[in-house]
Amino acid sequence: MVVEDQTLRPEGAHPTSAARASGASRNAIWGWATLGLIGAAVSAYAGTRLVGGGNAVRWWFHAPVPSGHEPAKIVFWAGVVALCGAWLGLGMTLKRSPEISHKALWIVGAAWCLPFLLGPPLFSHDLYSYIAQGTLVHLGHSPYHEAPIALGHLGHRHVLDGVDPFWRKTTAPYGPLFLGVVSLIVGAAGSHLVLDAVLVRLFDVLGIVLLAIFAPRLARALGGDARRALWLAMLSPLVWLQLVSPAHNDALMVGLMVAGVALAVEGRPLIGIAVCAVAATVKVPAAAAIVFIVVAWARALPARQDQLKALAKAALVTVAAAGVVTAVTGLGLAWISTGLFSTPGRVRLAITPATAVGYTIAHALHGVGVPLNGKQFEATLSHVTFAITAVFALVLLYGTRWENMVRRLGWVLVAIAIGGPAAWPWYFTWGLALLAACPGIQFSRVIPLAVVASAFIIIPTGQLALPLGTSPEMVGVYLLVLVAAVWYWRRRLPRRTASMLANA
Repeated sequence: MVVEDQTLRPEGAHPTSAARASGASRNAIWGWATLGLIGAAVSAYAGTRLVGGGNAVRWWFHAPVPSGHEPAKIVFWAGVVALCGAWLGLGMTLKRSPEISHKALWIVGAAWCLPFLLGPPLFSHDLYSYIAQGTLVHLGHSPYHEAPIALGHLGHRHVLDGVDPFWRKTTAPYGPLFLGVVSLIVGAAGSHLVLDAVLVRLFDVLGIVLLAIFAPRLARALGGDARRALWLAMLSPLVWLQLVSPAHNDALMVGLMVAGVALAVEGRPLIGIAVCAVAATVKVPAAAAIVFIVVAWARALPARQDQLKALAKAALVTVAAAGVVTAVTGLGLAWISTGLFSTPGRVRLAITPATAVGYTIAHALHGVGVPLNGKQFEATLSHVTFAITAVFALVLLYGTRWENMVRRLGWVLVAIAIGGPAAWPWYFTWGLALLAACPGIQFSRVIPLAVVASAFIIIPTGQLALPLGTSPEMVGVYLLVLVAAVWYWRRRLPRRTASMLANA
């Protein structure tokens, strides 16, 4: 007779309990995956009726039902709610189910991505500006000196018609790598604007692939939860709705930047700096990662001479990487211009702190008979906010070490998104992709709520859901957030002090 050994079994445990729990977890994750896929598909489908822009661009499919604008809005936002709910549910399942693999999460991400990959650009028309600027490059013109309006007399009126009228007279604020590749896509696809859009989106999705690979690696290097990093950095609604669907090139920049930071943290700082320099040739904010990597690397070296050598090597690699991209694209140094920073400032958003405060104060003073140029006052506050952000960045940079570099860089990028001239929701992916890998922060309850809220800030046509007149309400929200943050840190400070004394 064989006697079953009971010594290794936890008290009260049944031999099939682990298998049942594992099966329940698998059912849960695929249930959330299905709900998210349905939400993504419904949103992409109904979105064809809501994107606006008239008949400038006819997508390759158009939703015959639901008929009417209002029913389409209901269906569309129901899809967004389903996607957000599925993401939150998936996050809760991950907490209690350690057996869920990275492969399963990658499959979920691919499923959620597909409808937005094939559907029309939602929440922004920037994609058509990219194509217009790439067309200028393809025709031998500089997008840093000529605006898309020039396409009208260059025989490409169909491309110009897709560009938002607000941006038709604005030169490109993007780096040469991105516009160089878009020009190649335009040359290959010809005058097929929808095909151009899909191919540009596929190029941007390479950044999401890099996030899927390097966000978990960065989390493991920092001692964090790799699956949680993947869930927060790559699977969030902010990625699908604000990066993939509108094909914002921030996706490519963030993916390259996270890859560079991960390589640097893993012990290859020069390669990491080179990758971040390439990311900066997509969009300039990635250059902040270079600075933080260099400081952390130099501080880890004991001798002053070694530190100076590290700085020299970093500068050489940065210039070489950016220089090669600039030379290959043939766009010269014109991309390093004031347009990189002034172009976002043309937009006035109620969610931008400087704009909200400036608008609120200006209108309050007008109400009591004090004349004040509102736009000029907002511009002044924007400069003040930029200065505060710069001081904040320098303070965090001063104490940067390898062990805190990723966290500090993440907060600086979040601050740049808030303190910049326009606080578009997708800008917050710059810092969020890094913070998602940091132990402790990646389990924050506030970040998921902020991500979900961001899904409802922009409407499908690309306009802000909150008009400029809601600025006073936004100021109230910012004050509440500030009070909550102060209260939180005042509660946490005694705990941190006690912990430090106990470990001293």
